[in-house]
Amino acid sequence: QVQLVESGGGLVQAGGSLKLSCAYSGRTSGDYAMGWFRRAPGKEREFVAGFSRTADTTYYADSVKDRFTISRDNAKNTVYLQMNSLKPEDTAVYYCARRTVPYYSILPTNFGPWGQGTQVTVSS
Repeated sequence: QVQLVESGGGLVQAGGSLKLSCAYSGRTSGDYAMGWFRRAPGKEREFVAGFSRTADTTYYADSVKDRFTISRDNAKNTVYLQMNSLKPEDTAVYYCARRTVPYYSILPTNFGPWGQGTQVTVSS
């Protein structure tokens, strides 16, 4: 059974950086398109960043473009999210998931399964 475990969150000041990791068990992350999502308090889960199955295409939400970078290490079955120039509005629980449909999508309903997430808090 596929499982994903996120880690690397924490408390950081505005302008700082964090690198999140998503350890993937089961089939390798190279078999799937993957994505990072986040859920802020009182808000719906939203797409942050993703890559295609072959990882030759990456895509980002406008709110994080040029600040966040998604990558993966197939040998380690791990997906990463490097977050720079963090802002208080980036505060959320961050989740990774694999895409479950064979076409481009950023809808949370087209991704899964979901791990427990990792909390990112950015202070002003």
